[in-house]
Amino acid sequence: MARRINLEKVRNIGIMAHIDAGKTTLTERILFYTGRSHKMGEVHDGAAVMDWMKQEQERGITITSAATTCSWLDHRINIIDTPGHVDFTVEVERSLRVLDGSIAVFCAVGGVEPQAEKVWHQSDKYKVPKIAFVNKMDRAGANFFEVIKDIEEELGANVIPLQVPIGAEDNFRGIIDLMDMEAYIYDDESLGKNFHIEGIPQDYQDKAKKYHHIMVEKAVELDDSLMEKYLESEDSITKEELIRAVRKGVIANKIVPAMCGSAFKNKGVQRLLDAITLYLPSPLDLPPAEGTDPNDPEKIIKREPKDDEPFSALAFKVQADPHMGKLIYFRAYSGCLEAGSYIQNVTKGKKERVGRILQMHANQRESRPDIYAGDIAAAVGLDNTTTGDTLTSIDNQVLLEAMEFPAPVMAISIRPESRVDQDKISKGLSRLAEEDPTFTVKTNTETDETIISGMGELHLDVIVDRLKREFGVSAKVGAPKVAYRETILGNTKEDFKYAKQTGGRGQYGHVVLEVSPAKPSEGFDFINSIKGGAIPREYIPAVEKGVVAVMKKGIYAGFPVVDVKVNLVDGTYHDVDSSEFAFKMAGGECFKKAFNRCEPVLLEPSMSVEITTPEDYVGGVVGDICSRRGKVINIDSKGKQQLISAEAPLAEMFGYASALRSLSSGRANYSMHFEKYVQVPYQIAESIIEEKKKEKETKK
Repeated sequence: MARRINLEKVRNIGIMAHIDAGKTTLTERILFYTGRSHKMGEVHDGAAVMDWMKQEQERGITITSAATTCSWLDHRINIIDTPGHVDFTVEVERSLRVLDGSIAVFCAVGGVEPQAEKVWHQSDKYKVPKIAFVNKMDRAGANFFEVIKDIEEELGANVIPLQVPIGAEDNFRGIIDLMDMEAYIYDDESLGKNFHIEGIPQDYQDKAKKYHHIMVEKAVELDDSLMEKYLESEDSITKEELIRAVRKGVIANKIVPAMCGSAFKNKGVQRLLDAITLYLPSPLDLPPAEGTDPNDPEKIIKREPKDDEPFSALAFKVQADPHMGKLIYFRAYSGCLEAGSYIQNVTKGKKERVGRILQMHANQRESRPDIYAGDIAAAVGLDNTTTGDTLTSIDNQVLLEAMEFPAPVMAISIRPESRVDQDKISKGLSRLAEEDPTFTVKTNTETDETIISGMGELHLDVIVDRLKREFGVSAKVGAPKVAYRETILGNTKEDFKYAKQTGGRGQYGHVVLEVSPAKPSEGFDFINSIKGGAIPREYIPAVEKGVVAVMKKGIYAGFPVVDVKVNLVDGTYHDVDSSEFAFKMAGGECFKKAFNRCEPVLLEPSMSVEITTPEDYVGGVVGDICSRRGKVINIDSKGKQQLISAEAPLAEMFGYASALRSLSSGRANYSMHFEKYVQVPYQIAESIIEEKKKEKETKK
């Protein structure tokens, strides 16, 4: 099998930004200029190629990360366009895990907005090299240099401008390339497709020289030999040497080149494509993929991005397709894979057959006979595979680092409108849960309701909409519910004996537990301190199972218990009557008794809220946040806008979008994400418990 393209010429990149910074429009232009699509789709017309879902077209937002591939200057560029809305943060997280580089898009007016900051830090976590593209230079209030300053101050990035704009707002005509020291002037008649190169306009000479000098200074800092040359004479450094130094700095995550343009007006996109090929890494430029031996977690295994290495890949996305069934998107780190061959799902310990391999272009696809190291593709036939699973050759296995996803914070109940929909709803929900690790489904056996949980109102709204359209299910939706948790503030020691005599063999289990609080977000810690065989070793796991079962159901108010330590210190057993069941019951009942004596409290999700509003509305917005049990942490000026940072309980934030709209005449916007669990005030906790009791009684 011969590789179709040199791996040095492959770029796996993502496009990430705050909602409405213009990511999808930029991707559409890239596809147009690279000949991948023959007309430009517009997000506001619902015609963007990458926003192929009906919900994306109607709402004008990206919901799922769409993958595509295109060519530019003999390079293959695999692109993932990620969502900007915080409810779909999982899509960004899993895309960044498998990318080699990223374009961070910033609005020339808004600068570093809250979600842009969040995805930037997510990309830092995975050490993804970046290029910054300051978009919307044609908008009123656009300021390239202000955005650069913002990126440096708020994100702590070392920014190296490679361009400066010619004009801004309505007068944005083109860019000065600081490497070539030439002006690129875009022709409005051809929608920016045509441009001409000319000398730098007289009134921009000083600015161009100033920023060229800044660029050279920052570039030579990354290369000792260039620094020596620079100290002798700045003019002796060639363009090729500068490009090499910048590329080296980008790959090492030491600098972020900055460029500008207007994707909507088609200005600056071709130069950005050039920069992707020049500065962002190929799979060969990055360290080899690292994993562990599935049989020996201490043993580190490395996989080089070579075709003759054993095959290894990470599944980063699952998509339910109406025609093909389950599509598994994966990134190949080493080796090659042929359609029809068998591979090992190391995470699940199962052998899988790859039915077909598909090169994806949004929701269109073309079959490929094989795939190589560094490629991103989708496979059909991997029934047991889910997001984060490692796929490898059967005889040479490695377990790559999995992904971690945040737990859902909001739930709604959902039930089918008719008996006919009953089967469809469970099938649809399980398909959607396979796709999205931050979406969970469970049945409340007491109330016979199906409870679906997600990251926010929009997230669950889209899920219900997809159920209707893709699976033909009409469902009734209950009011949103908060994912409360229970924990304790005190500690105690408790003793419980489970003894039943039912004629013949009885049941006997006796445990002594010490129960105490763990640190916030630490989870559950079970310690076995049994000495001298007071309880036989085979019954210890049963005690833990009993505790876990009770924790899931909740004790204080019927919500899951978190952040507790349980230490099994003593107990007794009976030679004949003891069993796993008896110790499971004893563990659960003992924990219940102890929990009720340890100052149980209710916890609720607290959200971090960032609101951008004109100054006139600050008073009303702050007053409203405080009335929602929120607290304002900071108010900052950002141009003509005020940025309010606050924390507020999720329970009080339902319907906030419409409240903020009416408070600010539609001129304010906000973003919100889960921050931490905090204790619910006593009176509110009492009313939640009361409500829960009534709910149970009604169902009886």
